[in-house]
Amino acid sequence: MEKIEHINYIKSPIADVYKALTTQAGLGAVWTEELVVKPEVGFVNEFGFGDDDLTKMKIIELSPNKRILWECVDSDPEWIGTKISFDLTEKNGKTAIVLKHFDWRELTEFYQWCNYNWAMFLLSLKSHCEDNEGTPYQKRKF
Repeated sequence: MEKIEHINYIKSPIADVYKALTTQAGLGAVWTEELVVKPEVGFVNEFGFGDDDLTKMKIIELSPNKRILWECVDSDPEWIGTKISFDLTEKNGKTAIVLKHFDWRELTEFYQWCNYNWAMFLLSLKSHCEDNEGTPYQKRKF
């Protein structure tokens, strides 16, 4: 099984980073403006990326200001059954975020492209939390 793993440091309180990762407003500013999100375990968040490209993530775990865990239940076939976790810690006014996308069945070209895009996601999260200027899908250049 393959795994994507990134870390980034955000000059923002941990509560603000957690809120950005669990709310409609936060994820709309960071990942995609087409979404339905509720911060409730068991809820299936929906993220749209144009052209009827819909990704559904079931919330498995919400540990406030510590951990978020999603399981992909509908998306590109390579994503279905994979999990995405966000682990947060705060030290000296900075929040460290470790993003993992795991349980990939194999390393493919799509996996490599997603690896790049998760890094872009973390950059968007950092910009949103520090400067109130995220870069959701609709504002990115591909």
